[in-house]
Amino acid sequence: MSDIKRVVLAYSGGLDTSVILKWLQDTYNCEVVTFTADLGQGEEVEPARAKARAMGVKEIYIDDLREEFVRDFVYPMFRANTVYEGEYLLGTSIARPLIAKRLIEIANETGADAISHGATGKGNDQVRFELGAYALKPGVKVIAPWREWDLLSREKLMDYAEKHGIPIERHGKKKSPYSMDANLLHISYEGGVLEDTWTEHEEDMWKWTASPENAPDTPTYIELTYRKGDIVAIDGKDMTPAEVLTELNRVGGIKHGIGRLDIVENRYVGMKSRGCYETPGGTIMLKAHRAIESITLDREVAHLKDELMPKYASLIYTGYWWSPERLMLQQMIDASQVNVNGVVRLKLYKGNVVVVGRKSDDSLFDANIATFEEDGGAYNQADAAGFIKLNALRLKLLANQK
Repeated sequence: MSDIKRVVLAYSGGLDTSVILKWLQDTYNCEVVTFTADLGQGEEVEPARAKARAMGVKEIYIDDLREEFVRDFVYPMFRANTVYEGEYLLGTSIARPLIAKRLIEIANETGADAISHGATGKGNDQVRFELGAYALKPGVKVIAPWREWDLLSREKLMDYAEKHGIPIERHGKKKSPYSMDANLLHISYEGGVLEDTWTEHEEDMWKWTASPENAPDTPTYIELTYRKGDIVAIDGKDMTPAEVLTELNRVGGIKHGIGRLDIVENRYVGMKSRGCYETPGGTIMLKAHRAIESITLDREVAHLKDELMPKYASLIYTGYWWSPERLMLQQMIDASQVNVNGVVRLKLYKGNVVVVGRKSDDSLFDANIATFEEDGGAYNQADAAGFIKLNALRLKLLANQK
């Protein structure tokens, strides 16, 4: 890649990407454009500007993508009730296609020859970033330093930073023993004691959620208003998608300890990995969305969505957000949400989300038919006999054969 003159780097300002910035400048003798995304990770992103400028970067992009992230990525995913391997709400996975999209947009704006990221050669993120990039710009070149250099430990990175005058503090506040990733949907933890699958996670690891044991003894009730499958208001107050998720994180996590998860998942690259996640707002959203769908979706539509959801979840997990099959599934999922309108009432209490009410002008629930009392002839119970006999026919034939 000796013809590379300019590279767009996904830059956080931390140790890894600061070293990558300098390494790109020296190894490829190229100009580096930095891109820092604010996805609601809860940390200041502006310091990255000063760090990049100190390292000679002239074109610096710092973008607030919170609304786009929730509106165009999180909300569409939750319309499908998406869960990977039965538990994981895909908080890291769903952020990667947006970062890839913005990297390509900046590459086009700046005339860059390549993009670069700090994902390691062992994880899923390298796949997600690069599949997204190639789908959006087939001819783009990708530089993944972790697959090229020999700086394979934190100490080597620190030594490189010190040798090249990169402004990274070797001493200071204690570094977390975990590898963490955060955005408005979740925060993840890997490494440290979590690499022993028998060792319980440490209580002081959690950043976003109160301990359920110490949560208030009084529950909180909230009402979520849905329009076409998306939450548009909380307790009657209209909110933007990012505002909705921010508020659900606050009331669900900080107050009631909702959304903690400790799992071992199957990475796309072939290994198993233990991770802990805090997804308070997402946990509430999943429960509430299934509740509003329970009264507004036809049975067979709901069941078909449930059958297709694992495939949809796998596509997101493995980096195929921009694939034709995910886009096709999304069109079908979105079409199913036309009548998913109404209000869901929830009780939040000590780590739990309990549905206590749901209503909709588009409800398919008919109390006159479902009642255990007299229904005035709305349903002829005698009809069930023929229904059962017809469905039992093949079972009888099999039994007679035996």
